[in-house]
Amino acid sequence: MTTLTPSRAVFLVARREFLTKVRTRSFVVGTLAIIAVLAGYVLLQTVLFDRAERDTVALNGQATVLAEPLKATAKSFGRELVTVDVGDVAAAEAQVRAGELDALVTGAPDRLRVVVKDRLGDDLRNSIDLIVKQQVLNAQLAEAGLDPATVARNVEQAAVDVVALEPEDAQRGQRLAIGLVIAALLYYSLLVYGTMVAQGVVEEKSSRVVEILLSTLRPSQLLLGKVLGLGLVGLAQLVLIGTTGLVLSSASGVVDVTGVAGGALATGVLWYLLGFFLYATVFAAAASLVSRQEELQSVLTPISMAVVIAFVVGINLMIQDASDALVAVLSVLPPFAPILMPGRMAMGVAPAWQVLLAVVLALAAIAAITWLGGRVYANAVLRTGARVRLRDVLR
Repeated sequence: MTTLTPSRAVFLVARREFLTKVRTRSFVVGTLAIIAVLAGYVLLQTVLFDRAERDTVALNGQATVLAEPLKATAKSFGRELVTVDVGDVAAAEAQVRAGELDALVTGAPDRLRVVVKDRLGDDLRNSIDLIVKQQVLNAQLAEAGLDPATVARNVEQAAVDVVALEPEDAQRGQRLAIGLVIAALLYYSLLVYGTMVAQGVVEEKSSRVVEILLSTLRPSQLLLGKVLGLGLVGLAQLVLIGTTGLVLSSASGVVDVTGVAGGALATGVLWYLLGFFLYATVFAAAASLVSRQEELQSVLTPISMAVVIAFVVGINLMIQDASDALVAVLSVLPPFAPILMPGRMAMGVAPAWQVLLAVVLALAAIAAITWLGGRVYANAVLRTGARVRLRDVLR
């Protein structure tokens, strides 16, 4: 019989775990379902965003000459205005009532009448008010013998120079959204695939398959191969979902991939690997203490709660202020770092030294937990029957 090298043994176990999982119907259907939900959400947000930023206004009579000034003014408020000339006021009012038009504007330019269904939006109101005031001002200037165009040009040239001592990040909203999404994806992957590692350990242990595997493999090789294989499955799903989300969001104009989104996905991959090895090893070691699926939840609950607490506490603190000292401290600690640090990096508030410190601490924690988890796994995985006490396997 050919003796397997350690690396070859780990590779074979990892390949088996990876191929077995990605070929299952649940993985394919689950991944496609998540992508479909993501696509639907992005599409819904795009439609709602487009509707929220666009007004359709009907103009009647003398008000039709205000089409271009209204569009220009609305644009200065960050909105798109679509104007429609109408001849039948009653029909236009019916369209307003039906929600097909946001407003109907009639009357003379200096005394307009606006018809809306329930209320006039603030931006649209400000645009119309500004136009009316401008028309009255132009009339007064003309009566005084002044050229309204010349006066308007002189007024536009008057500006205030603003010097910001701490300039606001123009992409802060986008950075925060991307950071939260990355954190949520990592949270989901750590829980789902960490639990999957644990279930696989118990399944092999209860069916005695592990005895056959350990006749040719060392416990540490089996543990590492299992964690690596399922970790790559989670990574593949994470990258697929993340890339799809970026493409859809970029195509819809929600985010700028050339800005922070692409880098956030890359750092998300790094922290997923660190976080998965950190937690999955603990999941596997804990699972080796029991022999039945019914007992699994009791040993996984403390670990799952640690992930949940890290996510809930971290997200709430990050939303309030990602630069806060408490958030900075938590983001470098191994239990919190895989979820918090990629979010802070996406927001651009994590200094290089904090990122480096978090990576070093995470690697140190992985080394320690892998050693300890491997010892627990090796001493407990062949024990069947009653639940094994942690104190017994650490002797």
